[in-house]
Amino acid sequence: MSIKIEKAAGTGFCFGVRRAINILEKTAAEQGKIETLKAVVHNKQVLKRLAKQGITVANTIEDVKGDTVAIGAHGVGPETAKKIEKRKLKIVDTTCRFVNRAQSVAQRLSKAGFFVVVYGDVNHPEVKGILAWANNKGIATLDTKTIAELDPLPKRIGVLAQTTQIPANFNEFIKQLVDITLNKDSELHIVDTICHDIRRRQESAQKLAKKVDLMFVVGDHTSANTHRLAELCSHLSKTYLIETAAEIKPVWLKGHEKIGITGGASTAEETIDEVLAKLEKLTGKSS
Repeated sequence: MSIKIEKAAGTGFCFGVRRAINILEKTAAEQGKIETLKAVVHNKQVLKRLAKQGITVANTIEDVKGDTVAIGAHGVGPETAKKIEKRKLKIVDTTCRFVNRAQSVAQRLSKAGFFVVVYGDVNHPEVKGILAWANNKGIATLDTKTIAELDPLPKRIGVLAQTTQIPANFNEFIKQLVDITLNKDSELHIVDTICHDIRRRQESAQKLAKKVDLMFVVGDHTSANTHRLAELCSHLSKTYLIETAAEIKPVWLKGHEKIGITGGASTAEETIDEVLAKLEKLTGKSS
């Protein structure tokens, strides 16, 4: 049986993660070391590599030992920024530009009198930061029932999305929200803040998943965008989410003829290539 292995287009770090890592590596090379406020990205392999270069993680502002702190790609809220300034720490800001845009949108909507709804995971640091820029005048949710149960229903509602959400799911959320607010004298203002890079990555993964009968999505088990890639692919083919090549079980490959590989936005290309090499070794085939 001939087995074909194919890697999706557009793998490796997304623009925002690549930019954040480049900034941190440059700063560490100049200063010797630097601390980030929480993880710069959700990927253990990347964090281990950065630690070897003197880039370590401080879980709170109080934990920062040096005179410089880096803000990760997920960004922070204005109150956190003020706390950093109060400690008179130098700030290295690696916030993704798409996250910056979402923060600005939330702030603008809030100042204009809108109740801000962020379509996203309420516990994700990016979403927490976006809501903070809305002066916490809003909510984060993935379910329109949360909004329908508001009493009274806000008259002016501004909606945006966590940058890594699935566009089709956001569109469905908006449709349901329109039904909830229709004929209730409410005004809706919708802004699409989903990252273009994430959108292309999802489209590429889906295109490949349609062609194969087994998909491997490579990325950290705590990474939100990686989980969404796995969710999308799972609707089209058998899918496994793995962090490294070491997690691959040979039994998973039995009965499959076409294998696809893609990776999350914070997954290094070398990690994906290691998965490719392991699959080639197990199948005895070249991609």
